[in-house]
Amino acid sequence: MAQAQITVFAAASTKTALDEAAAAYMAETGRSAALSYAGSPALARQIQLGAPADVYISANPGWMDVLQQDGLIVPASRLDLLTNRLVLIAHGEDAAPMDLETADIGARLGESRLAMALVDAVPAGIYGKAALTALGQWPSVVSKTAQTANVRAALALVASGEAPMGVVYASDAAAGSNVTVVAEFPEDSHPPVIYPAAAISGGNAAEAQAFLNYLRSPAARGIFLRHGFGVSDP
Repeated sequence: MAQAQITVFAAASTKTALDEAAAAYMAETGRSAALSYAGSPALARQIQLGAPADVYISANPGWMDVLQQDGLIVPASRLDLLTNRLVLIAHGEDAAPMDLETADIGARLGESRLAMALVDAVPAGIYGKAALTALGQWPSVVSKTAQTANVRAALALVASGEAPMGVVYASDAAAGSNVTVVAEFPEDSHPPVIYPAAAISGGNAAEAQAFLNYLRSPAARGIFLRHGFGVSDP
């Protein structure tokens, strides 16, 4: 029997964990999933344009809401899969902690840049701007941001030293090398970081649902937790 194949469009921040979960899914079931990663808005637009996908995993509810309003997902399949935390990272493995209540991030940056995902479109950037605004830091950093198409690209800028600091998810920091978490943004400084997942209308509904069910299983939940995510109640 040929392997069942689905295509999963997933937020870039899920890559390390979802790669492992998909490999475990194939080992357990014999079914395979082709994984395509990018920023949540880019993936949503591809689905709107008819790209062949069976599952969409977004890094915020907003882009899933857009697809649901367009009739492009199966509403009954939609679930809140993961949660995450927002952190400030610095280049290197021994950077000193920062107190976000008292530190002046803009002054610390000097002429350098703060790496962030696009603040008006990509979930990590939207959350980051909200958190920096709530903490009174945004006016001093708005002109010093290096905005990227997705959060993993922001992580890469800090890991390489092209940017001394960046705003990413805790799971990204755990997956990265040559970066240090120097502060965690207060949860009340930004909307909750929630990753909804759903099957795409017109896709392979049965296989999509089987994959989504597996992502809620104890085995998959353990993978996500180990990679720094939170998991929503099944």
